[in-house]
Amino acid sequence: MTDEYGFDTRAVRAGQVRTHEGEHSEAIFPTSSYVFESAAQAAARFAGDEPGNIYSRFTNPTVRTFQDRLASLEEAESCVATSSGMAAILSTCMGLLKAGDHIVSSRAIFGSTTVLFNKYLAPFGVETSFVSQTDIGEWEQAIKPNTKLLFIETPSNPLTEIADIKALADLAHSKGCLLVVDNCFCTPALQQPLKLGADVVIHSGTKYIDGQGRCMGGAVVGNKDIVGEQVFGFLRTAGPTLSPFNAWVHLKGLETLSLRMKAHSANALELATWLESQSSVERVFYPGLASHPQHELAKQQQTGFGGVLAFEVKGGKKAAWSVVDNTQLISITANLGDTKSTITHPATTTHGRLTPEQRADAGIGDGMLRIAVGLEDIEDLKADLAKGL
Repeated sequence: MTDEYGFDTRAVRAGQVRTHEGEHSEAIFPTSSYVFESAAQAAARFAGDEPGNIYSRFTNPTVRTFQDRLASLEEAESCVATSSGMAAILSTCMGLLKAGDHIVSSRAIFGSTTVLFNKYLAPFGVETSFVSQTDIGEWEQAIKPNTKLLFIETPSNPLTEIADIKALADLAHSKGCLLVVDNCFCTPALQQPLKLGADVVIHSGTKYIDGQGRCMGGAVVGNKDIVGEQVFGFLRTAGPTLSPFNAWVHLKGLETLSLRMKAHSANALELATWLESQSSVERVFYPGLASHPQHELAKQQQTGFGGVLAFEVKGGKKAAWSVVDNTQLISITANLGDTKSTITHPATTTHGRLTPEQRADAGIGDGMLRIAVGLEDIEDLKADLAKGL
């Protein structure tokens, strides 16, 4: 389906190819392999001379439908679906990097991504330098002759810092690098980094694309060469594969993505505004607030502010844990993107594997809490938090 149709239409219909059964909903193909009509066809498929299914590690009709639909929403040439968001980041790095290459990354990224870069890519000869999410000068100074990727997550987890995608894309291309954007918090419903100059977009389908906390998944989106050949080549060989059932769940999630993201954003803005008025709250981090340092930038490159906010309570870890433990409605879990609101203490959960120095560099204090605001009645969420505050 071409982009002559609107976003919401493509979110519901793009990518579907009906079988001879004429099903209205997308079919699930729970098969590991496929039957060829002849030895010649099998050879042609394996050689890449004829398109078609080969083996579900890298070709499956349900997964392909999800890939085509997400690519349509990002207005991209290619999408490679993976077993999780972290698998999407790993597949991107393994497909595009080699020993001796260099990454420049924002410090304000998911804790597991930092661990991936520092602990698992470094022994294979890939070095990473970490810089401020918002200081373009730091990015420029950190780029070396062997830098291949600039990596950002915007808005960031958990402080919701906003990176200037266009400025970083221009910088990356002027230095012969690629810009990779983790678009987990916004999804294509609120932000489309490729239109701003990014080369690769990463998604954790586990979050808002699924939207109801049901299953894992991820995706890499970009052009036919970078994603369709290089990243796909790694997935074909190494197999961090999205299952057909999970692909089907994510397809159903895409159908309501736009509606949900608008509702999440509206609830989050109201809750963030309320939190700013609480005497026990030191500071609230949410791009929709005028107090957010990158509020104007967020308005320029996003169509909504998302469902995630963070706030610092007075009294450090003890006070933060008291807020968490006094909630009765909000779920204590580190996941996000669910219809159910969730709360977590980043310093001891999502970013707990970082050193205290790394957490300090990322701005994650002991009194910080992150809430992924769900779709419940907003007054109920306020009342639940008020117990601990």
